[in-house]
Amino acid sequence: MTDTRFVAQLNTQIGNEFAAHQQYLAVAIYYDSLTMPQMASFFYQQAREERDHAMMMIRYLLDTDAAVEIPQTPAPISTFADVVAPIELAVAQEREVTEQIHTLARIAREEVDFAAEQFMQWFIKEQVEEVSTMQDLLAIVERNRDDLDDIESYVEREQGAGGADPTAPPVADA
Repeated sequence: MTDTRFVAQLNTQIGNEFAAHQQYLAVAIYYDSLTMPQMASFFYQQAREERDHAMMMIRYLLDTDAAVEIPQTPAPISTFADVVAPIELAVAQEREVTEQIHTLARIAREEVDFAAEQFMQWFIKEQVEEVSTMQDLLAIVERNRDDLDDIESYVEREQGAGGADPTAPPVADA
């Protein structure tokens, strides 16, 4: 397969996903340092998901005989003003990733690359869920910024492990 705009943009997105992984790891560590184990666990899981997204993209490129180039990522933000700030950052990050995924789907469609367009559909669905989850979490954290136990209870109750998605693309190291 020759390199296309889609392949170049997907390689860029791999870097974006690894950057999101690092950012969520920094958020998890922040909550861990506040002894908020539910929030920390939630964001450690989010970090793993972002890493897996990058690995799914790598697997797709390998499977389609396209070049894989892992770009450098910026350092994550690791200090926050309060318990709300990391969630505000997460909402903004998920909205940005949604735009990036939409751009990839648009490029695949413009290039009449049916396999790439189909591959991106799972990520579109995933981003709807991710933005919604982070917006809900932001609403809870804003309302309960002074009651960390309520935040922890919400995350424990509402953000439990949902299990693997059988429709997800394969991960490169799985």
